[in-house]
Amino acid sequence: MIRKWFDKKVLILGLSKSGVAAAKYLNEKGADCYITEKKPMSEKDAELVKELNALGIKTEFENHSDEFMEDVYVAVTSPGIPPASEIMQKLKEKNIKVISEVELAYLETQVPFVAITGTNGKTTTTELTNFIINKEFKAQKCGNIGIPPCSLIKSGFDEDTDFYVCELSSFQLNYSPSFRPQIAVWMNFTPDHIDWHGGLDNYFEAKASLFASDKKPGFAVFCAEDEKVFEFGKNYCGEKFFFGKELDENCSYIKYDENGQNGAIYFKRAAGSEEKIIDLKDIPLVGNHNYQNVMASLICAKIVGVSNEKIIEAIKEFKAPEHRCEFVDNIQGKAVYNDSKATNPEAAIFALKSFEGKTLTLIAGGTDKNTDLTEFCETVKKYVKNVVLLGLAKDRFESELRKNGYENIIIADSFTDGVDKAFETDSEVILLSPACSSYDMFSGYEERGRVFKDYALSKK
Repeated sequence: MIRKWFDKKVLILGLSKSGVAAAKYLNEKGADCYITEKKPMSEKDAELVKELNALGIKTEFENHSDEFMEDVYVAVTSPGIPPASEIMQKLKEKNIKVISEVELAYLETQVPFVAITGTNGKTTTTELTNFIINKEFKAQKCGNIGIPPCSLIKSGFDEDTDFYVCELSSFQLNYSPSFRPQIAVWMNFTPDHIDWHGGLDNYFEAKASLFASDKKPGFAVFCAEDEKVFEFGKNYCGEKFFFGKELDENCSYIKYDENGQNGAIYFKRAAGSEEKIIDLKDIPLVGNHNYQNVMASLICAKIVGVSNEKIIEAIKEFKAPEHRCEFVDNIQGKAVYNDSKATNPEAAIFALKSFEGKTLTLIAGGTDKNTDLTEFCETVKKYVKNVVLLGLAKDRFESELRKNGYENIIIADSFTDGVDKAFETDSEVILLSPACSSYDMFSGYEERGRVFKDYALSKK
């Protein structure tokens, strides 16, 4: 493990939360830190830059200068910088090792990590796992959830923390060559971030790297409902668990009574050791995708030794994270849900299936990721009464829906116009689940979700 940073020159790529956390941590350890940022410095950045410079951390904007890259010991990258970028190519030419901020934190602490990755469901599972573990241990959530682990760690063993529960994106995994968690969870795999990784295979390999033979986790947890992840998991050589399907051992799954009613989640450690954990009716989260999240979290909790009583207590108390099938309120006789985090069609599909048996108006659209919409259109036909389309993606989405035989389409001129039109329908449920990113209208899915909630609540 890296321990001696005094007088080492470290290059930080990007003035992100993770970059700033890495710079501050390493600066405290005596490293000579340089932050290089390609974008211009904004007014918001100015105060932060003043604080960093006062600490002795150097910064530059609108440039990745040769001066900043001279005699660099290691570079720590922000998650959004792709391998094909100019700065990465320069660093490669200079043989400068590039690591993620998560990798840095792992190298600097002896506290075990519970790592959670996947295309969808990572954040909810991270939040829930952390919530359950904290019933009997001391855990801290971090990573792609928005809390850099470097902002939490102290060098060595942190006495006030038993586990770091870390959400991991494929971007972070791509630059984490030695990261080895105690427990690693793979939620699912669907096409996303193809441009960043340069292909679907590279995206899969970034996720799979968490389970590489040279750094295999103590325990691996795989989704049995995702065919690609299930096949990978079956061939994985190590201690492993599966969720979503009943197997002979090491699994969590749902069982119903003989009438197909009254479902419950079960856990099995060894053949013949089945334990009923919780009835589905007692789970406050909505939909099968959330039951998947619960089963994954439950397995992690069982591995670390949380009692069934505390697991049940935590699940019943847990509330969905903001912007993830989040119940807003009953407004004008309609149940309103904010699923702004659904930035790809697969995430929206999960949400739509949660409302089976209800008449549903879907608000979708934004910045198009140009992913295949075939399954999305089929799901809309099955579960959605009306679709309100908005943003840059609305024309392609309309074309694909009509091509697949769906006609109940309403086109909105703006975001608020789309919400207005959704309230004019006679559906029981209004769901914002855009299946697109938000950058045509908002700074991110968080702002989109907050605007949606505020505007919907103004109609009460």
